[in-house]
Amino acid sequence: MDRTPAAPGPAPLLIACALGIERLALRTGDRMGAHGEFTVLRTGMGPKNAERAVTGALGKEPLRHAAVVATGFCAGLAPGMHPGDLVVAEETRDAHGHTAPCVGTELLVKELARALPGRTVHTGPLIGSDHVVRGHERTGLLATGAVAVDMESAATLHSALRAGARPVAAVRVVVDAPQHELVRIGTVRGGISAFRVLRAVLPAFFEWHRSSLLPRR
Repeated sequence: MDRTPAAPGPAPLLIACALGIERLALRTGDRMGAHGEFTVLRTGMGPKNAERAVTGALGKEPLRHAAVVATGFCAGLAPGMHPGDLVVAEETRDAHGHTAPCVGTELLVKELARALPGRTVHTGPLIGSDHVVRGHERTGLLATGAVAVDMESAATLHSALRAGARPVAAVRVVVDAPQHELVRIGTVRGGISAFRVLRAVLPAFFEWHRSSLLPRR
């Protein structure tokens, strides 16, 4: 877990990812615009690891009331999606029927377009899986209305909300798509476009965090 202190704020930001390569992208990305303290947490792969890590992190100070963003790579479900596309979840869903509504989707779309001009941003439900999705499985998941799938976002946001009311969001970078299927998600390397895109998302997260700290009218 990498904690980067900044100006103190009423609620810190927890950014959760699964893989070391994702954490590397976030650690070496643009940190301009941070509002208060933020933490990058590597949870490990899969929903159980995500649940365990996020629950543990939010169970103690200073993260007990943190806003939470789940991020990293994902598999796109729709034809025409490409590596390097972005997915901003309107909600996350898991295999147990748990749904977590996301906050500030429109703001994230706007800020990601600003940070990454020319990149396609998809919105819609993000569905969870306990394994890397292949071939025909995409068709079945797409039929549920989901636009993308990953193994940790749904568990991350469900665990975060179970630990207490807070703003939550999920932003993923497509690394595996119907026409661009990887043999193994662990083969992702820093030279591909998805890694470069993930390095550029932090300013959008910080603006989302700043907005989440503003009083609601």
